[in-house]
Amino acid sequence: MEQPSRKDFFNEMADQWDEKYATEELLSFLEKFVPKFGLKSGQSVLDVGTGTGILIPFLLKIIGSSGSITAIDYAEKMIEKCTEKFSNLSNVTIINQDVETLDLPPNSFDAITCFGLFPHIEDKEKALHRMNRVLKHGGRLIIAHALSSLEINKHHHQASPSVINDVLPEEPVMKKLLNKSGFSEITIEDSPGQYLCISTKINRTQ
Repeated sequence: MEQPSRKDFFNEMADQWDEKYATEELLSFLEKFVPKFGLKSGQSVLDVGTGTGILIPFLLKIIGSSGSITAIDYAEKMIEKCTEKFSNLSNVTIINQDVETLDLPPNSFDAITCFGLFPHIEDKEKALHRMNRVLKHGGRLIIAHALSSLEINKHHHQASPSVINDVLPEEPVMKKLLNKSGFSEITIEDSPGQYLCISTKINRTQ
């Protein structure tokens, strides 16, 4: 029997996603974690792999009403859930798009947040180039997780065959990927219970 695709897996999980993952523990963690992203009031942020939009309230606390969020996900059911929660907000735009074929205007965003997504991206280099393209020069790419790379790669994705082989690249590989895609000033914090990789767009890639 053929296993479900990643996209099928996330669509099937959408209805129970918040109940299963948006725990008080995670929300409390994000309250302290998101300020480490270095975002500022008034910025335009692209949240890739937004899922049900777990990160959106925490981003809004920082960027405020003068900032804006564009939230994308390739799983239609996740986008439906996200839309139910946040479509009433005038500075939040929710779009069904895949980061690997990201089709938004170039040089549009001050920052891109990628929370809990990166291991699940099939062609990471292609996705990084697409993200680089839509960032403003000097814009920040923030790749973040509520687990360390070791916790993600050893245990976290064991529950489903659709994502069991999805891993976060080791630090040297991650830095090489980012450099090749036009990012520099790379910092990585990788410790039990959190992973934070921040890099800056240094040139324009197509």
